[in-house]
Amino acid sequence: MKVFELKEYKQRVKKVKVSMQKKGIDILISQDPANMNYLTGYDACSFYMPQCVLINIDEEMPICFLRAQDANGARITTYLSEKNIIPYPEKYIHMWPLHPYDYLVEIFEDKKWGNKKIGLEMDAHYFTAFCYEKIKQGLPNAKLIDSNRLVNWVRLIKSDAEISYMKSAGLIVEKGMKTAIENINPGIRQCDAVAEIQKTLYKGTEQFGGEYTGLPIVLPTGKGTSSSHLTAKDNKFIEGEASIIEISGVHKRYHAPLARTVLLGKPDQEKIDAMKATNEALNSGISAIKPGNTANDVAQKFWAILDKYNIKKESRTGYSIGIGYPPDWGEQTLNIAKDDKTILQPNITFHMIAVMQFGDWGVESSESIRVTETGSELFCNFSKDLHIK
Repeated sequence: MKVFELKEYKQRVKKVKVSMQKKGIDILISQDPANMNYLTGYDACSFYMPQCVLINIDEEMPICFLRAQDANGARITTYLSEKNIIPYPEKYIHMWPLHPYDYLVEIFEDKKWGNKKIGLEMDAHYFTAFCYEKIKQGLPNAKLIDSNRLVNWVRLIKSDAEISYMKSAGLIVEKGMKTAIENINPGIRQCDAVAEIQKTLYKGTEQFGGEYTGLPIVLPTGKGTSSSHLTAKDNKFIEGEASIIEISGVHKRYHAPLARTVLLGKPDQEKIDAMKATNEALNSGISAIKPGNTANDVAQKFWAILDKYNIKKESRTGYSIGIGYPPDWGEQTLNIAKDDKTILQPNITFHMIAVMQFGDWGVESSESIRVTETGSELFCNFSKDLHIK
């Protein structure tokens, strides 16, 4: 069940260690499930419990620290030897004040790591304040350092193998979007449409299947299109209203998100014009994507079109993507936003998303994009026009 060759995992660990040296980190504790997957291949829906990967700059292989119940999952999905899989006993599960990181602290003490410079993912979704306090109190002689998304930044430039999985995810999301537009009709319940979309996203293609996504299917409709991240209910679609579909294909945990807008009923010139302006801005930004340009260069081209149409947009218009686990499919690094001076390089991948909201309605379209040697490549091929039914 190994997703990549051992050579690739070793190269990833090596890159992380180089970054650790630059930041003065002896041992990295990585609790972000996407980072754990990137470093070891570990893949299970166990991230609701404390778990982490340890990278010691002086040791060749990472250590996977996780619940005993999940140890076989690490044996199945990772390349790690038995000695590098350390399970903690069940007595630490929700038995306050006991906590799994009490056991982690014991491991550090046993290995004489208690006075090391330890890097922590301070803003990772599953690294709680309680985890931090357990380390701080249990290792008083250690120097704790915020790793500042160290592994996330190493993930920014994809290997060719990673790109191939994202291309597969792009084919899956195309099928999912086709299903969405076919099933969004007046009188149909939102939940019924989403059931069909989800089925398609999981079914994938004859060559490869899909997986669960880092975010649920986002489906605001009617006045809900003026807001972001609303999900389906059992309400029915109404003729004359628009709906926004934001979904992602997933293959081997790699995501390729896509957003489109559908309008039920007669054409609405205001929405048609807004969609055209949105896509013009999106295409203008995409035209600036090439190695050597910055995320800011792309953003400036995007916002220049919005300024032409006097459209206001405060939120970013893109973010780096790759491996994703709930509650997110973004990498929390590069943003397509003004003043982000990250330099684009081949095989950087991001979701460029144009969300336009006007009072009590909105439109949206997006593309998942790879930076190539000479420009850019879209992972999906699906019309960005307003889909009028």
